[in-house]
Amino acid sequence: MTKWPEMPKPDECAAFYRPYLAVAGRTGSPLGEMLEDDAVEWARLLDGVPAEREGRRYAPGKWSLREVVGHVTDAERMFGARALAFARRDAGPYPSFDENEYAARSGADERPLAGLAAEFQAVRRATILLFEGFGADVWGRKGVASGCEFTVRALAWIVAGHSVHHRGVMAKRYL
Repeated sequence: MTKWPEMPKPDECAAFYRPYLAVAGRTGSPLGEMLEDDAVEWARLLDGVPAEREGRRYAPGKWSLREVVGHVTDAERMFGARALAFARRDAGPYPSFDENEYAARSGADERPLAGLAAEFQAVRRATILLFEGFGADVWGRKGVASGCEFTVRALAWIVAGHSVHHRGVMAKRYL
């Protein structure tokens, strides 16, 4: 069984990502449990969305509901890929990714929400399996992405906190 890592220290990631660590920390759950529970909550949330609300934007210039799901999935892939690279001692550097450009080019608004939700669940399962394969010696390994140093541990907790954050926005502003 995987020994899930404790919360990272603030200096284990760029300041921009620390709010996601705070969101994850407020759940009070161990990382593995939080990732599993979050996937269940996403499924519950998205399963009840009427088709006519899938393209909803809560304000002009904001992402659609579909684009939010696509963004969370894309971001999880990016954080997971960086965690994998750093875990394997490939310290980068890796470039930034512009979430707005990714969302604009994702085609998420042209896809049914059910497909986006299924993709998210598949990516989450893969993320959990990746993290479960990491030994205790891996979590503190470091690399550079977006011009900043991250530990594998911080990236794993960012995955969780980022997802929980966006699920909260989805529930409050879109539904």
